[in-house]
Amino acid sequence: MLPYYLGCPSWSEPAWRGSLYPEGSRSREFLPLYGQAFNAVEGNTTFYAAPSVETVARWAEQMPAHLRFCAKLPREISHGGDLREQLSAAEGFRRLLAPLGARVAPFWLQLPASFGPQRLAELVSFIEPWQGAELAVELRHPAFFAKGEEERSLNRLLHERGIERICLDSRALFSCASSAPAVLHAQAKKPRLPLRPTAFSQSPQLRFIGHPELLANDPFMLPWLNKVAGWIEEGRAPYVFLHTSDNRLAPQLAQRFHQQLMLRLPGLRALPEWPSPPEVEQLALL
Repeated sequence: MLPYYLGCPSWSEPAWRGSLYPEGSRSREFLPLYGQAFNAVEGNTTFYAAPSVETVARWAEQMPAHLRFCAKLPREISHGGDLREQLSAAEGFRRLLAPLGARVAPFWLQLPASFGPQRLAELVSFIEPWQGAELAVELRHPAFFAKGEEERSLNRLLHERGIERICLDSRALFSCASSAPAVLHAQAKKPRLPLRPTAFSQSPQLRFIGHPELLANDPFMLPWLNKVAGWIEEGRAPYVFLHTSDNRLAPQLAQRFHQQLMLRLPGLRALPEWPSPPEVEQLALL
């Protein structure tokens, strides 16, 4: 019963055994266990491959009613050329996930960095069949972050339709000087773009890519804690997703975010206790 949605990039991380999940948990138990701790999850897996009908049926059986699954449209759609030619495929993907009902909210359209202002007409046609709350869009072309007319046109397009512009904050990740392979891989893969904390709907969307050391994220989380608290006080229900480079500590970072948000919003309930959090990671949260 939180007034906002909080989660991690996925629920299927084996390294969470012994922290978020009890030791010895089986992979088929991860989804219901995850839903006991958080109320939202990113649908990264659907970006790389659409699930089978059988997989969706299993999710529908296991996924708690309160959980919100932000399913990414497959890259064959978002990165497959002219978006106007992907309308049928997008509708097919929506039908595939229909057994999940209201738990899929919103779908995410993550566009490549090559998708620039000259292609906005495609986006207009693509989003026409969607109701605003059903879709959120992430853009990576530099022109959409230049504060010029091209960015203003994009924002008007989304705002008029109540479609959220996803904000990705990777500052904490890029502040890390580690040579660990997971960090270097994440820095090579994730975009490094200016922040755009927009709220075009009732559900602003934040993806925070964190530093592998939990405490090092605090300066970067601070403005978001204030922003998210403000959105909640306005009656909005923001979505907040926490990542780390290898996501091993993503649940701990999400827990830390919520604990600090509780200091700004008296009366905000605590997250449920995890089955068996390791002592060393509990100390990192102090």
